[in-house]
Amino acid sequence: PVSILREEGVTREQALRCMDCGTPFCHWACPLGNLIPEWNSLISSGQWGRAYELLSQTNNLPEITGRLCPALCEYSCVLGVGDDPVTVRENELAIIEYAFSNGLIKPRIPEKRTDKKTAVIGSGPAGLSCADQLNRAGHFVTVFEKDDHAGGILRYGIPDFKLEKSVIDRRIELLRAEGIAFKTGINAGVDLPAKELLKDYDALCLTGGSRQPRDLTVPGRELKGIVFAMDFLMDANVRARGNTRETGGSAAGRRVVIIGGGDTGADCVGVAVRQGAMEIIQIELLPCPPRYRTEEYAWPCYPLLLKTSTSHEEGGKREWTVLTKRFVGDKGRVQKIECVRVEFTRSGMREVPDSGFTLDADLVILAVGFVHPEHAGLLTDLKLEFDARGNVKTNESFMTAVSGVFAAGDLRRGQSLIVWAIDEGRKAAGFMDEYLSSPSAGNDQKNKKI
Repeated sequence: PVSILREEGVTREQALRCMDCGTPFCHWACPLGNLIPEWNSLISSGQWGRAYELLSQTNNLPEITGRLCPALCEYSCVLGVGDDPVTVRENELAIIEYAFSNGLIKPRIPEKRTDKKTAVIGSGPAGLSCADQLNRAGHFVTVFEKDDHAGGILRYGIPDFKLEKSVIDRRIELLRAEGIAFKTGINAGVDLPAKELLKDYDALCLTGGSRQPRDLTVPGRELKGIVFAMDFLMDANVRARGNTRETGGSAAGRRVVIIGGGDTGADCVGVAVRQGAMEIIQIELLPCPPRYRTEEYAWPCYPLLLKTSTSHEEGGKREWTVLTKRFVGDKGRVQKIECVRVEFTRSGMREVPDSGFTLDADLVILAVGFVHPEHAGLLTDLKLEFDARGNVKTNESFMTAVSGVFAAGDLRRGQSLIVWAIDEGRKAAGFMDEYLSSPSAGNDQKNKKI
């Protein structure tokens, strides 16, 4: 992991560019409220240890956000009004990797333990952050993960070229050493009934993510060779460990069309390149975003800009304002996609007359987002309430309709960024700690019939 870092002098130079603003908008933009000017000041003078202490106060997974966060903070950097912003994300990564490399990070085992047992369902960024905070508060924590290894979307949904799995393993081993128990290969609500969880634990936090993919219901959708992006990415990650999984298929030697122009689609481009695809095209319904800020996204707001990732630089091409009309196949397998150009006006989207065209494709990857968490199983068994979008409904304290059962991350707020998931996990843990500190904690949900 350290090999991706810049030279220390470059990081310190960037830290010196930080203006220590009287009103630091980077604080405002970061969901975690990272103390950016403060730790920039410390690393500019070589005080890496103190910088790490400040960073660890607000962020449980800086080695993850330092690699994957879209850096909301940088787009609100005051210096960025008339110059390039400070490279905040890379500075953050430099701090945490320096701390790991120089032995500054050691297991911090709580000196005192409460008698409360908690369970966190899901081991993605929200789950890991929630578990970490609960453990620091002295509660016993068990994390349940339905896949064979902990990490959730970090492990199975993000390619190795963006996040080496050794980075995840390093953090999980640290959490284990600090007293958190991880139970993998257990699908809570199926292998372990909801009643058992409520009986055995004083409080639960559901952090299973938003895993129900949005589908594309057009003629020919039933053809083979049309897969969801998460299945394709999970297959690739499983294969990278030497195992096989045949849900999403391989792009090797195939003409690949990726429907969806977001980050997940870009990840699929990078994987398809590495697997040896014959041709790669990524299509998006919306118009191509601007390269620079517009009045609609004035500073310090996070702008909708054209993103060109390393995956795009490696291969493939992109097409914008393309609507998928039909999948055409032969012998039950997709062979072509019928498309049409669209344009957007004040009255909405309309198809451009006589603009139809066809794309060759024997592997189609649907990267059009997620609609809500999977309801079947644990969420249904717990008789939880859902909001209008199908996400788990909670009160302002992150508690669901079932007393003692909390929810956080994409499962509660909908598909979002890793940094928001960490923030949700931290906040949920704080409310759980308050709940567990009350005299009646653990009794009301155990007596509740489901």
